[in-house]
Amino acid sequence: MSFRNLSPKQMFEQMAADHIPECQFTAKSVKEWETWRAETLPRVLQCLGEFPPRCPLNPELLAEWRHDGLRTQKWLIDVQPGLAATLLLNIPESLEDGEQRAAILCWHGHGPFGKEPVMGNDSSAELRTAIANHNYDYGRQMAQAGFVTFAIDWIGCGERNDTRKPQHHAPQSRDWCNLYYLHATMLGMTSISINVSHGMAAMDFAEQLPFVDAGRIGTMGLSGGGTMALWSSLCDPRIKATEIICYSDLWRHFGYRDLNYCGMQVAPGLYKLVDLPDLQALLCPRPLLVDVGANDSCFRVDTAMACYRQVAAVYEVANAQDGLELDLHAGEHGWGGNKALGFFQEHLG
Repeated sequence: MSFRNLSPKQMFEQMAADHIPECQFTAKSVKEWETWRAETLPRVLQCLGEFPPRCPLNPELLAEWRHDGLRTQKWLIDVQPGLAATLLLNIPESLEDGEQRAAILCWHGHGPFGKEPVMGNDSSAELRTAIANHNYDYGRQMAQAGFVTFAIDWIGCGERNDTRKPQHHAPQSRDWCNLYYLHATMLGMTSISINVSHGMAAMDFAEQLPFVDAGRIGTMGLSGGGTMALWSSLCDPRIKATEIICYSDLWRHFGYRDLNYCGMQVAPGLYKLVDLPDLQALLCPRPLLVDVGANDSCFRVDTAMACYRQVAAVYEVANAQDGLELDLHAGEHGWGGNKALGFFQEHLG
């Protein structure tokens, strides 16, 4: 009788368990860290493939309203030839004429609503539940605290979901994240490069606003939004501070073991080069706040904290440990909200 393995999943799990990334951080000095970062970051960014071409934004204001002490605007901008995005902008009512504020790009996570709950849309019971379950309205809360906040949908989410109005393409059972990844890689791109490029267009729009200080832009995001906050910061030096919310773990565990990832989080050859802690640590010495949920059922606290400790080791070697913070909160998969205000006030002003 044969006892040889017939499970491809088990094969991949073992391959991941045995794998040591080529660019795993091993530096012991500031000079070695500088060399590691200078050599690793370009190789990692190459994994994303090509970025879509840019185009004029052609911004169009669709509507403006007031809610919860904020002035909210909905804009339409072109993000690449042949594709636009709706952008929500939260402006504090306390903003005075001629004043400029720091701004935060708020990325949403997976789910049916895209950017809407993040920016404070609580117009239905379903949206209110999503906000309550994940403390999800950080785009509203940070604006109420005085920041200008803005957000767009990833491709396949919110108003850019191909099964929703006005697209009306036939619903199907496959994940748009995975389908768009397949489409993108056939063209030499990735979902990440496309979404990051669209986020850059959103920042282009925001920094042109007269009440936004273009030198003080940060980003934050939950789960898949943490993925986007991380990659946006790696790709765009305009981002001065980053909050990654419940997107800390080890690829062999959350990816290969738990299957807790999709096409919008990956790039060809990425794990060959780095694990997720190395990827986050490439942000060093820029300020980074990491949220970990002690009861997170998506990214388990043991491996999430293992990831954080590896990132902390890099910041320590680089003598940048004052720029790294942890919000280990008692909640599930969601925003802790305990340190964000102080973190962004310190690093964005």
